[in-house]
Amino acid sequence: MTGRDAIDDVWDQWHRERPEIDPDLLDVMAAVGRMNRLRRHIDQTLRTYFARYGLDFSEFDVLATLRRSGGAEGVSAGTLLRSAMVTSGAITNRVDKLTAKGLVERSVCAEDRRSVRVKLTPEGIRLVDDILLGHIENEARFLAVLDADERDLLNNLLRKLLIAQGDTHLG
Repeated sequence: MTGRDAIDDVWDQWHRERPEIDPDLLDVMAAVGRMNRLRRHIDQTLRTYFARYGLDFSEFDVLATLRRSGGAEGVSAGTLLRSAMVTSGAITNRVDKLTAKGLVERSVCAEDRRSVRVKLTPEGIRLVDDILLGHIENEARFLAVLDADERDLLNNLLRKLLIAQGDTHLG
């Protein structure tokens, strides 16, 4: 053990107040609590970082999805929807905001005129390329206390949890 965190205090309080609860169940609650607290720390760091570029994380997520998978033709709104795991209205709102900022553009698909594709503008490509490494370095700071084997273990455990939830493919 490397020390105590706030969740250890929560665990102790529940164990004191409800000693009949199986400690293994309290450990489950502690693990989820730690994931939630870490997520809040990560969210705050990302909000601060992306705000410097006039973006929020959800907008960057769309830009990054387009950069890594869009190519010259872009991607369908459905692909963005599956990648972001939000409602179609939320994707439309994000694309609208990014279009107004001149970072993405919509086009009607030549093969199916009912389908709309979204792609990065040259300015959008430049922005993603300019901020991507700084974003990754921010994330790396969260894992800097882990060595390579611990990061591999963490990745494998998180993958196992996501697979158990059916989160196995973007599209």
